[in-house]
Amino acid sequence: MELRQLRTFEAVVRGGSVTDAANVLGMAPSSVSQAVRTLERDLGVRLFERDPRGMRATAAGRELLVWARRLLGEVEEARREVRAVDAAARELMTVRLGALESIAAELVPPILARLAERRPGLRVEVRAVASRDALLAAVRGGELDAALLLDTGDALGDLGFAVPPGAPLDFLDLDPVPLRLVAAPGHPRAAARDLRPRDLDGERLLVNAASSCSFALAAARLFGPAVERVQAGSVAVMRAWARQGVGLALLPAFAVTADLDAGTLVGLDLTQAPTLHLRLTWPPSAAAHPATRALLYATSA
Repeated sequence: MELRQLRTFEAVVRGGSVTDAANVLGMAPSSVSQAVRTLERDLGVRLFERDPRGMRATAAGRELLVWARRLLGEVEEARREVRAVDAAARELMTVRLGALESIAAELVPPILARLAERRPGLRVEVRAVASRDALLAAVRGGELDAALLLDTGDALGDLGFAVPPGAPLDFLDLDPVPLRLVAAPGHPRAAARDLRPRDLDGERLLVNAASSCSFALAAARLFGPAVERVQAGSVAVMRAWARQGVGLALLPAFAVTADLDAGTLVGLDLTQAPTLHLRLTWPPSAAAHPATRALLYATSA
């Protein structure tokens, strides 16, 4: 006995004829008749009395009908339960998202808010990582499903950092991250307009001690070797030293907005002020994972 045979048998009993059962099931009448004959042969009993008015279940057929409806009902219940468990599991999908420490505090919360609004059932575990190399290695090695970093250009690493070997990582640019060149109030260049990078030759530029810092890489592309680099440390240190006139600093706009509004820093009118992008990157194989697909949909919608 097969479930499809029981389903066909029950439809014939309910409809009273092969033709009615075939219409309900979307089957050919010959297929319905064959299923009934096969079931009768397997059981070794007659299930129907056939006469010009249609088909009536025999005593054996009526007994089988009780079992058929019970079994078919249990199959439907099993289908509902399995689908409910699957739906619950999808609602609790978790994606492991990494981000550089330098951007986690300011740029990740808006992304999390966007995800919460567009995919409330997606749980996101955020890991702040100090090194870009370690971040990309974790994505490549499967410790993270995706990562957020700063970059520019048409390929991953166009900002000037190395990408780990292997199949190219996929990426999606989410939000622009404009940079501002800032200085202490009263800096000789503060009132100048339409400054070009070469106008700043010989100036002191505060940079992170890490040569792979996104802002240091952006400064290297913009100014080249003509400005003096002063190792200052983190964004907070560069901002504080810039306030005190130690040098200029090329920093993300979100990091200096409060100082610019308060007048403790001034923005120089640089004609070629660069814009980076908050870039989401993931291994191509991860795109098939439901959680990663949900993350990509929610961040790009």
